[in-house]
Amino acid sequence: MSRFRALLAQRVRRDRVQLVLWTAGTALLAYSSFVGVSESYGTEQDRTSLLAAALANPVILLFRGLPSGTDEGAFMVFLIFPWLAFLAAMMSTFLAVRHTRAEEETGRAEVVGATPAGRLLPAGATAVEGLAANAVLGTLVALAYLAVGLPVEGSLLAGFAVGAVGVTFLGVGLVAAQLMRTARSANSLAVWITVGTLVLAGIGNAIGTPSDDLTRMESSWLTWLSPFGWGENTRAFDENAWWPALVCLGVGLALAVVSLALTSARDVGEGFVAERHGREHASAVLSSTTGLVWRLTRGAVLGWAVGGLLTGLLSTSLASIVAEVGASNPSVEQILDRIAGGGDITQATVTVFFTMLGILAACAAVQVVCHARQEEAHGTAEPVLAAPVARVRWLADYLVVALLAIVLVVAAAVVGAAAGIAGQDGDWDLMRDVLVTGGGQVVAASVFLAITALIFVIAPRLTIGLGWTLVLLAMTLGLFGPLFGFPEWVTNLSPVAVAPVVEGDDVDLAGLWWLVAATGAGAALSLGLMQRRELAPAG
Repeated sequence: MSRFRALLAQRVRRDRVQLVLWTAGTALLAYSSFVGVSESYGTEQDRTSLLAAALANPVILLFRGLPSGTDEGAFMVFLIFPWLAFLAAMMSTFLAVRHTRAEEETGRAEVVGATPAGRLLPAGATAVEGLAANAVLGTLVALAYLAVGLPVEGSLLAGFAVGAVGVTFLGVGLVAAQLMRTARSANSLAVWITVGTLVLAGIGNAIGTPSDDLTRMESSWLTWLSPFGWGENTRAFDENAWWPALVCLGVGLALAVVSLALTSARDVGEGFVAERHGREHASAVLSSTTGLVWRLTRGAVLGWAVGGLLTGLLSTSLASIVAEVGASNPSVEQILDRIAGGGDITQATVTVFFTMLGILAACAAVQVVCHARQEEAHGTAEPVLAAPVARVRWLADYLVVALLAIVLVVAAAVVGAAAGIAGQDGDWDLMRDVLVTGGGQVVAASVFLAITALIFVIAPRLTIGLGWTLVLLAMTLGLFGPLFGFPEWVTNLSPVAVAPVVEGDDVDLAGLWWLVAATGAGAALSLGLMQRRELAPAG
């Protein structure tokens, strides 16, 4: 037992900063969501109008939860629950991979496994830490709702459901770490499963059966294929059904047990999914360090580009549908106007989707910079820097590839938007809005590139945790700030919220200059400081 406590304490000590950011940030979002809903939709008529708009428009349901009535608590859960659960899921998958597959890559797992602790005890400690982290997160969410005076049972259930979804994806991360041979591959698999099931739940809700009064939705069978759907069907503050959350918890624990069995069935450093054999001769791309960085990160970049393509396709192909719904229900137009900040309804739809695109592009850039930290922590950066490659050149290569990733994601979205217009035989004048808004999001995403690079140079061990936290914070402020009634200056702290957009016949360039200045200053400062920084191994 003392060995187990030591392993658990070591994990908590390593993760203490990241866990505080994840758990406290999620609880703060939960609290802010209720405050914003109370201010923006204080009357039952306001909430009824918005629910009717959501049930009439599948696009809204793709990115929200399951409508369960006009009560304040149920309405708030409809707006924010999927994103609270998404934060819990991301925290859990990263934690699982960091203490399993990443430990094997660095060689630490083999050293620990050679002690009386063996191979299973460290994996068990990781699972227990993940369970405890989700318990704390769920408790803080419940306390946030109790603090604003919501009913006790609904508050406890909402917090429990968020934590239970996190436990499910803790199991997903633990299994992914056993299947894949590298931490990067395991993280990619876990993230794509997380995003895929989130979208699956949204589609399942969108094609469900609405109630006659347009205040509730019975989700389709697709929703029940997703842990997010299980969490949403608890219907906190309405039916208060606990059993779907218990299903989440049970599946997560079952996956954790499966991961322990897989750990016993394989050799250290190996995975169940075989890696491709390398080429006999290196390609010409690998003749430069820039080409090497591209080769190491191209899979992730292309994955984000596919997401950009789908986002662009939806932005224009659904714009006409939203316009038709808005003509009969002004609430849709009001919702989009809150988020987009102006323009007609088709422009607002493009702006909403391209705001999400800015987040995708930022994710691509942050992942590339985080890869530099992984190379440094794993010791594979040292042989490169031992050659005639300066530290500044090495970091500059990552910045160049990260910028290329941003451009590729946005370019894919522009292609998708054009395809959407062509498929709907739509108005090609909308391409002006697409190009302006897409260009603005290139600049906005570049801010995250510069900031993450600066973190990498100044505090390398915080690169991954803090870099992703900033993206999630920007997503919260940019997408939900206006909807929750945050002050304009708070919303404008998110780069994606102040990127240039089209409003009628004009282009709003107000935020462009500080975005350009922040990007330039951050990139220049990171490269300047990198010249004197020593390599920082994992710790």
